[in-house]
Amino acid sequence: MENNDLDREFASGGEDELRCAIELYGRPLLRYCHSILCDYNEAQDAVQVTFIKAYNKRKSFRSGTSLSAWLYRISYTTCIDILRRKKVLFLVSQKQTHTSSNLIGNDLKKALLTLTPTERALVFSRIIDEKSYVELESIYQTSTATLRKRYERAKTKLAKVLKETNPYYLRLEEGK
Repeated sequence: MENNDLDREFASGGEDELRCAIELYGRPLLRYCHSILCDYNEAQDAVQVTFIKAYNKRKSFRSGTSLSAWLYRISYTTCIDILRRKKVLFLVSQKQTHTSSNLIGNDLKKALLTLTPTERALVFSRIIDEKSYVELESIYQTSTATLRKRYERAKTKLAKVLKETNPYYLRLEEGK
């Protein structure tokens, strides 16, 4: 099924349209959620919850709008909810559990964790998913000018942390 057809038919569709949406957007959403949560298993859970929410709320999806942007918005809020729950659990138990993931190196993972979830999501969307600011505007419901500034700040913050924690990144900077 084509993207445009799916955008039109998702709200009134059923399991076939959901299956098409999962096939089309499942992997990109998994990468996106992983960039926010920095935990592959939690990212898988977030994507599953995203599609469950989307399917249950498909009647509220407005035909003619971007299904992709709608799903990214749902996955973003799902990830933020997971992070909030995780924070509460951490405060209650006073111990943090980390699951290692081979998809992101430890240096980069530590550096990404210094960014806010919104900053991580924005950096990922620009670099990995190569989304335009216009696309991001509909996902984050923020102006392109604001998104550009937030992205630049996040990128600068990330570069600074990487240079401080790993001499390799400092050598890259000096080599320019």
